[in-house]
Amino acid sequence: MKFLLVCAAFALFGAAVAEKARYDNYRVYQVRIQTERQLELLQAIEQYPNGYVFWNDPVKVGADVLLVVPPHQRGHFSDIRAQYALRAKLQIANLQDQIDLESRPSLRKETFGWTAYYRTDAIYAWMDSLVASYPGVVSPLNIGNSFEGRPIKGVKVSYKTGNKAVFMEGLIHAREWVSGATVTWVLNELLTSSDPKVRNIAENYDWYFFPVTNPDGYEYTHTTDRQWRKTRSQSSILCRGADPNRNWGYNFMQGGASSVPCSDTFAGATAFSEVETRQLSDFIATLDNLSTYLAFHSFTQLLLVPYGHTTARLDNYDETIAIGTKAINKLQERYGTTYRIGNIAETIYVASGGSVDWVKGVLRTPLVYAYELRDLGQFGFVLPPEQIIPTAEETLDSIIVILEEGANYGYH
Repeated sequence: MKFLLVCAAFALFGAAVAEKARYDNYRVYQVRIQTERQLELLQAIEQYPNGYVFWNDPVKVGADVLLVVPPHQRGHFSDIRAQYALRAKLQIANLQDQIDLESRPSLRKETFGWTAYYRTDAIYAWMDSLVASYPGVVSPLNIGNSFEGRPIKGVKVSYKTGNKAVFMEGLIHAREWVSGATVTWVLNELLTSSDPKVRNIAENYDWYFFPVTNPDGYEYTHTTDRQWRKTRSQSSILCRGADPNRNWGYNFMQGGASSVPCSDTFAGATAFSEVETRQLSDFIATLDNLSTYLAFHSFTQLLLVPYGHTTARLDNYDETIAIGTKAINKLQERYGTTYRIGNIAETIYVASGGSVDWVKGVLRTPLVYAYELRDLGQFGFVLPPEQIIPTAEETLDSIIVILEEGANYGYH
């Protein structure tokens, strides 16, 4: 009888975790950290959240954070705003409304496109169609399976031999949907655009596109919890997943990462504990012609350069910043979108164990950047699909400059 009760309990638990999380009446506030006392308060909430969710970490005075406030904490939040004189601006009045607008079925067409966010199978099917449509130019890549058995698929685009290579990484953080959409849009442009500048970079570089590097996490954001960030491995008896952008084996756990399995920034038990980062790094290490690595995240409109574990200006910092500055200036021309550029640790916060740090520090790849795409916090991770194409267009403008300027410096 006791065994049956245990089984029933697990069955009920399984049913509960399969239910899709909703965020009705959850509010998103932009909070300016003005004092050390406010910083300590927000860090304490982050450690013991009780329903609160931070969309970016509270790490320093003078920074803004986006804080998701659940309905049952509205009274508490009102109290601490008054007690600590928090300057908080309402960004999203009802998070579920924004999630529903972002995912409304009417946006999805029968053919793959960029008026909606598509799930992993649809992205992979579209990439498979490119292999058939562009024989000899587009080649399929499958570097292995995720923890839950999903393939990690990509494509190589190459018009001729002898090119230097560019790697495009998307959706390592599951909830950053616009990152994967941007990567696929750029891929499509390289194959279909007649613009001379696009044709130049398309045909004179080999391109490796991996739009979904964390497929388990990405699928989970569609089926179960839109705010999920990590992988889906079993990190403890209570919690799932590690942060795949804290899990790389270069200065692992040297700041900005957590050893607590339930944390969103849990780095994993060891470097490359996650099968996804292990397989991705193994594949990247085989690319002996790699000259440029571009990782795509959202949000906050930044172009970041290694490293995340230190503010020291290492390697070819000055040239990387000079190239990147020209790139973000070009990006701004199309729609007026403003970006900032800088070292990861200096510009946002210390964050060790990221992919770009490993690619730069271990492989010594000349040009390595991480984009934090739109926006500045109005919508955060739930960027409306109407902004996919404008985001991708301005991003491609900047990529062209990175490659052109990199060639002028002799990196390609």
